[in-house]
Amino acid sequence: MPLQAELSITRGSHTLAGPSQQTATTPEWQYTLRPGESFSEVAKALLSKTVRAQRLLQYNNISNAAALGEGDTLRIPLAWLQRQPDPARVTSVSGQVQHISGNTGRKHSLTADTLVRVGDEILSGSGSATVELADGSQVRISPESRLIFNRLTQYGKSGMVDTRLRLDHGEVHTQVKPVIEGGARFEIETPSAVAAVRGTVFSMQSGPGTTSLQVTEGEVNFGPPGKTRNIPAGYSASVSTAANGSLSIHRLPPAPTLNPLPSQINQLPTELSWQPSGAPAHRLDIFEAETGRWVESRRIDGNQYNLNLLDNGTYEVHLAALNNRGTPGMPGVLEVEIDLKASAAELLSPEAGATVNDDMPEFRWELKGTNEVARIEIAEDNAFRNLVATSEWAPDSQALPSRPLTPGTYYWRVVSEAGGNSVATSEPREFTVNGTLPPVRIISVNYVDSQVRVFWEKVDTASDYRLQLSEEPGFSNIIKEATLSETTAALRLIPGRRYFVRLKALSDGPLASRWGPGRELYLE
Repeated sequence: MPLQAELSITRGSHTLAGPSQQTATTPEWQYTLRPGESFSEVAKALLSKTVRAQRLLQYNNISNAAALGEGDTLRIPLAWLQRQPDPARVTSVSGQVQHISGNTGRKHSLTADTLVRVGDEILSGSGSATVELADGSQVRISPESRLIFNRLTQYGKSGMVDTRLRLDHGEVHTQVKPVIEGGARFEIETPSAVAAVRGTVFSMQSGPGTTSLQVTEGEVNFGPPGKTRNIPAGYSASVSTAANGSLSIHRLPPAPTLNPLPSQINQLPTELSWQPSGAPAHRLDIFEAETGRWVESRRIDGNQYNLNLLDNGTYEVHLAALNNRGTPGMPGVLEVEIDLKASAAELLSPEAGATVNDDMPEFRWELKGTNEVARIEIAEDNAFRNLVATSEWAPDSQALPSRPLTPGTYYWRVVSEAGGNSVATSEPREFTVNGTLPPVRIISVNYVDSQVRVFWEKVDTASDYRLQLSEEPGFSNIIKEATLSETTAALRLIPGRRYFVRLKALSDGPLASRWGPGRELYLE
């Protein structure tokens, strides 16, 4: 068997009889040889570089390594095993969460797949995150929490880990893999208490002067340092510095009875309900099954809640009754699969073949599914090979294009999405843009003797400009009209009379132009 293959292990014990008298006082671990493995391979894979293989033979009172074979067991002191830092990995992030490097002290936004190393901190702020440790254990960090990773050690290829975290404030939910006897360790410390476990599911909250714990699976050794007790599943415990660090233990409220849901949900919202429990309120937590992402957490009054705004996938829904102190009890758990199907939208306007005199026309449609978002897509061909404009994804039924449309013929359609991965596309429609040019604004007017020079803004899409001169502001009687290619014109006026001038932009295409505001002219 190749050396890099996973090495099998047996549960260790400190009470096995053996030739060496050190076993009574030396913490040790046992390894059973697999088929094809040699003693030298095992020693190289597991022992620290400072420990020679011969020393392990002597410890086990073995004179000939060649005599070892499949099924033989070696006793290895824990201090002799390889130890190296093994970073944790972020599997999911929701909202704003910061990662502080223990090496540089720099803050960065936490993202999925970030490696978390010894000394690093996670500040969840308004967001939440899920971290997976080297042995597969999960730590879910709730909003407004600070978690420090003090130790992340793995014992070579033995599969044993030593994890020590500090919850400065906030809340964590943990799912700890069963640890290997004889050396593995998982511990969370707070300013007022410590919790050590060997494989369990529990929640822990740290606040000013107090630490609370709820155990839902397994057992947690918990309490102020030096005064811990084993807290079994179904119980909560708290430590308060105001009460001289005393440990208070209470039975958790029983899990509510959840009414069943279909194994596959094809439409949202859908009602989640449960049997009345007499509790003043309940706490609902929704986790993404694959990544452990904390999707939602809320307090609920009453006995029902509408599940909504979930992407397609499998979720764990946890519901716990709250006692009079606000502590959540044993959770009722439902696994639900969301499988939403998007439906093609019905196009409303512009109608097929319509002509619009606006370069930013409004598009309207009707969504046919539930919990859908949609956007428009606009292209110059009905195969939509190159999109010229879109809109933002939104649950709306109308939108403007992302940019103005130049004159021409286009095709538009609506793409609707449900559940994050189900997409439906409407039939395309053809339309034509006549569009408009913006009105021309006069910048300044200069008077020199009997001549007046008018300056106006340049319009990028204009080829020429039309100027009109009138003696009244309504421009009902035009006394002069001219087409100009520049953005200035000189006019000879009769002194003592009032005139009015206005301009509009012209285009080579079918753009409809608009007159700009008139400007009064007076030559003394």
